[in-house]
Amino acid sequence: MSCPSCNSCSAKPDPPVLAVVLDLDGTLLDTEVGGKGALREFLGKYGKVLDEGNDKRLGKTLKETAVAMIADYDLPLTPDQYVEEIVPMYRQGWAKARALPGANRLIKHLQKCGVPFALASNSLREYIDAKICRQQGWKECFSVIVGSDEVQSGKPSPDLFIEAARRMGMDATRCLVIEDSMVGVQAAKAAKMKVVAVPSYTEADCSSMADSVLHSLLEFRPEIWGLPPFDDWVNNALPIETMVLSCQHVNGSLYEIEEDGMYALPAQAAGVYFGWAQIGPCTIFKAVAGIIFDSPSAVRKLHLCSIDGSVDRVSDQCMQLSLVGFIRGFGPKDVVLMDKIIDKRDKSIASSSLELPEFTRCSNPSFSDSKI
Repeated sequence: MSCPSCNSCSAKPDPPVLAVVLDLDGTLLDTEVGGKGALREFLGKYGKVLDEGNDKRLGKTLKETAVAMIADYDLPLTPDQYVEEIVPMYRQGWAKARALPGANRLIKHLQKCGVPFALASNSLREYIDAKICRQQGWKECFSVIVGSDEVQSGKPSPDLFIEAARRMGMDATRCLVIEDSMVGVQAAKAAKMKVVAVPSYTEADCSSMADSVLHSLLEFRPEIWGLPPFDDWVNNALPIETMVLSCQHVNGSLYEIEEDGMYALPAQAAGVYFGWAQIGPCTIFKAVAGIIFDSPSAVRKLHLCSIDGSVDRVSDQCMQLSLVGFIRGFGPKDVVLMDKIIDKRDKSIASSSLELPEFTRCSNPSFSDSKI
């Protein structure tokens, strides 16, 4: 079954898209969290504190980032010295980077349907390979991979995207780009390509230039662009790779708990999900979760409802969520009305879906094996 209608729909382009060009960092792979951890540690060696709301790295080449960081933090380094020191720290984070929600699904779908697709990143080709080597099948799936050291100029120049189209044997105007950053969207538009933005909370400005804006790759609808539709929706719900996260109620609000300096949820995971919640060793219930991100602070806020309403009042307790399905993204008004983002239809879809074999329970050992 194809995806149900949602807020991200638009008219089909003319002419239809024949190929797709994907960005890597922040679009397919969640390298940003590990990258920030490395930056905090790096700046700490020089007595500096990272400005969380002023990210100088998103979408830029490492050399450009080096120049900006040295100037902004008054570091006693040359750009080459900065790169030499920071890259080994970044590599540790790349080894732990996870695929963003919907990334594996999209890659497998394009490959299965025979749609040519390329990877075009402002990273050096060596760094691209280091990032994707731990993601099963990724390197073999892409018909083309292009790094910034293989063209004259990186993004926001169109060179990367034009080169990706050339290597695929495609006219640039028949390519669709999926990006998360302003410089990436600018590059795609300069290449005369259609572009879908899935921006992180710091890159909301890129929405004004993109042809379509999504909160998550899970919202992407290929058929809008003349590409084969997904066929994995089951009764208005989408089975997803299980997301496990720890949360706590504080003063009536539910927040994700940071563990080992990282959050389980990336910024590109907003929407309505469902699965199981566990409080203590014995209390497990079926739940629907609305997830938003408070920009610019990037605080992860959740609104959780038990499907039968029996465990909705939980205060100052920790819980673990195991999210196994996705229902929909948000419209503009949903984020404003936090306590209204989950409706009766969401609960009905979640309740019926959790009875189906496609939505299996998380195998996390902390969850009881008893029936829910």
